[in-house]
Amino acid sequence: MLKKENQTDVIVVGAGPAGIACAITLARAGKEVVLIERGLFAGSKNVFGGAIYTQPTKEIFPNFETEAPIERRTVEHNFAILGEEDSTTITYRKDDNTSYSVIRGKFDRWAADEARKAGVYLVEETVVRELIKENNKIIGIKTELEDFYANIVVLADGVNSLLAKQIGLRKDFSTHDLALSVKEVIKLNKETINQRFRLKDDEGAIIEIFGGPMLGMLGLGFMYTNKDSITIGLGITINELVEKGLRPFDLLERLKQHPTIAPLIQGGELKEYSAHMIPEGGYKKIPQLTDNGVLVVGDAAMLVNNLHWEGTNLALISGKLAAETIINAINIGDYSKEKLSEYEKKLQKSFVLKDMKTYKDLFSVIETRKKAFLSYYLCKINAFFEMFTSVNSIPKRQNYWNFIKSIFTDRKISELFKDIGAIIKLIWSILI
Repeated sequence: MLKKENQTDVIVVGAGPAGIACAITLARAGKEVVLIERGLFAGSKNVFGGAIYTQPTKEIFPNFETEAPIERRTVEHNFAILGEEDSTTITYRKDDNTSYSVIRGKFDRWAADEARKAGVYLVEETVVRELIKENNKIIGIKTELEDFYANIVVLADGVNSLLAKQIGLRKDFSTHDLALSVKEVIKLNKETINQRFRLKDDEGAIIEIFGGPMLGMLGLGFMYTNKDSITIGLGITINELVEKGLRPFDLLERLKQHPTIAPLIQGGELKEYSAHMIPEGGYKKIPQLTDNGVLVVGDAAMLVNNLHWEGTNLALISGKLAAETIINAINIGDYSKEKLSEYEKKLQKSFVLKDMKTYKDLFSVIETRKKAFLSYYLCKINAFFEMFTSVNSIPKRQNYWNFIKSIFTDRKISELFKDIGAIIKLIWSILI
């Protein structure tokens, strides 16, 4: 497939969702693509929460629902607010096949095989050491074995993307810009999972977790049901971990012991433990996405919507849009930054950057009031339902007034006004 001297049309670095989506789209258009993966196989080093979304995945793999190694289709989405010992859970249930739980090691390996079938040349167990630059243009890559050359190089090498940093497309991240996510896959038999989560054999549930061991911190937890296992984990900003001297594994252990969570995983066997860095910087920290002969996609481009736990779908679409831009560039023989900047224009028109722009101020606003929003008010929600469900011979009206009074006695009036101001600012930034 390769031309002499290892010359090809496009080199894609990283066989995660963004890299595979880009490579397979190019190959289907008849372009020669080399996909470089540092892991033992595609998916061996990839980590995420546990769900892929149907519509964006179908844009790359139209028949994945019948061909890919999926686990369960999501029919129930839960939002759990955990106090120290109590909790409030809101459940939304609808069987509309909008997402599926998957095991990344299985799914990415299948996706890579699909890329091979489409004509992608996959090189595994290979680390890219640096990019080759000539006449102010990226023309290839250096690996520990040999050099590869291409008209365009796509960086899909994850959140750390040392290659993007090497050529000045991004600066060093601060501890506020990254989160560390840890998760476990706990083996349970199908019947136990179905009983505990009120599911049928092919149905799945997601639980998004607020509070608990993460009260007052910028962190969220998650649970996903697989065929015969439960994925449980949490993500918390590096800044929080450093400031408080915490270890994410300890927080996960505390989460697993919470009275609401423990019965769901009781008797399970630890099957897998993994940790992964997640980009948290959002819209304002997106790096330069193009230069002469190079584009950046997926996590390497900081494309993660943390509020909605969306990353894989943004990666897939960014890879596809990058490929569409590259196809046009190859067809006219123009690999300049000006031509490749069409990729960023495509992102701006898509939901990817529109959604990220919508939440551009979310975490900065929450950061200023995190003890209020991520501790005080979460606990107040649980306190309300404790009051509402209690039978203690106290008149209901008195209970209501006592609860309302506690809001003003537990928290200073000036702080309440600041909280209201922050909420208004946040809503304004989202809607306008």
